Amino acid sequence: MHYYKKNIGDYAKKAGRLTMLQHGAYTLLLDSCYDRERFPTLDEAIEWTWASTKEEVEAVTFVLKKFFLLEGDLYVQNRIREELANYHSNSETNKRIAIERETKRREKNTKRGTTVNEPPPNHKPRTNNQEPNNTATVVATPDGVSSEVWGEFVKQRKIKKAQITGLVLMGIQREANKAGWTLENALKEIVVRNWTSFKAEWVAEKNSDLTKTGLSNKTVMSGLTRGLLGSGQNVKLLGS
Repeated sequence: MHYYKKNIGDYAKKAGRLTMLQHGAYTLLLDSCYDRERFPTLDEAIEWTWASTKEEVEAVTFVLKKFFLLEGDLYVQNRIREELANYHSNSETNKRIAIERETKRREKNTKRGTTVNEPPPNHKPRTNNQEPNNTATVVATPDGVSSEVWGEFVKQRKIKKAQITGLVLMGIQREANKAGWTLENALKEIVVRNWTSFKAEWVAEKNSDLTKTGLSNKTVMSGLTRGLLGSGQNVKLLGS
């Protein structure tokens, strides 16, 4: 036992009137008893404290008679005896706990090794034809949509992990009708703009620009026609 508690207050009450030499002898005896975990005879006490002079031997003898009890040939102290008993009891308890913990750890590792190749509970085996849920559902190419546009649309939906269902196509067709677009043009716009859906209002500005461009072209053609007719010149068409 290489450690013990020392209450300074208790020590001062019991040994406060010792001389410096006697304090040294008592301290060396306490340390030796705890370290060796046993009690000394008179000769062993003198040896343990390295007492060599008459005064040192007298100090050791005084401390033994003052603070120890003679039991046979040994000088014992009840407090040291109790603390040594508690130390041994705790050591045995800690040793038993350590052995039990190590035994449980080994048993756990053994059980884990026997079940390492077993599937987890309630696990359904995956079949070869089982498709993951995050892929797009492929349906037949709709009428009026080219295979090229449909293929690009399907590829984009797979990348976005979005399904292709009848309801999805009905929604796109409905919004395309609102915008005055064909389904193919709507799908093409979805692919080009990397959308996941289609709304008529998303292309409203584009429709407005196309309308303005068409009106402008119509105005230009009308002006050219009036100019040619007003000049009285004959217009010779190509191929005539």
